[in-house]
Amino acid sequence: MHTRKETLEAFARLLDIQEELRLKCPWDKKQTNLSLRPHTIEEAFELCDAILDDNPVEIQKEMGDVMEHLVFYAMIASEQGRFDMADVLAKEADKLIFRHPHIYGEQTADSSEEVSKIWELVKQKEKNANKTVLSGVPRSLPSLIKAYRIQDKASNVGFDWDKPGDVWWKVIEEIMELKKELDYGDKEKSVRELGDVLFSIVNAARLYKINPDTALEYTNRKFISRFGYVEAKAKEQGRNIKDLTLAEMDELWNEAKHKETEQ
Repeated sequence: MHTRKETLEAFARLLDIQEELRLKCPWDKKQTNLSLRPHTIEEAFELCDAILDDNPVEIQKEMGDVMEHLVFYAMIASEQGRFDMADVLAKEADKLIFRHPHIYGEQTADSSEEVSKIWELVKQKEKNANKTVLSGVPRSLPSLIKAYRIQDKASNVGFDWDKPGDVWWKVIEEIMELKKELDYGDKEKSVRELGDVLFSIVNAARLYKINPDTALEYTNRKFISRFGYVEAKAKEQGRNIKDLTLAEMDELWNEAKHKETEQ
């Protein structure tokens, strides 16, 4: 293991490299918080996969990718005069001290259960005491899961459709509004309308008691499996998948579907 001095030097090296990339690399120069956000989500999930696989090599690699993103966000904030990495680290250290009064204060806790109770009580002191219906939904949740939780909480106080079938008119309405903005070529409005379409689809899934995140993950895995079959078959023929015609790919795709039904 490395010494504290070596660790700090390694962190400083990462900061120096990221600063140089921000100045010289065309891709790094154009990045913003919003453009980085989807990549950050992907990196976080890749780290989660590595942890589930208990693969130390991949955990180390993915931790580095996540760390690089955190450094990047701090750098962007520093450019805007909002805060820098030192502020981030100091704030987190202060928060940890505040949330551990059994270590840094006068409270005592002899078990992890007692620590958890203290943690929740202390967290409440950090938040606005006048909670709203949606305040319990973490802002950091992935958008698809967050949409489901928002709708679920709103439904609990009666803000919902009378019956599931009513939601389809809203879905159709949102799709037509998206099509209109796409036809107009308005990129900004199209982004917002696409969000409305996705939100309405999530709402439909909820009303029919289908978890949209689970459903989409099934489709992701199904697509990967079928596309992998097409790619493998192309290789068996000594061809690159890019050289297949769409009709040939469709034929292999249908073969993959047929094999799924046989299993």
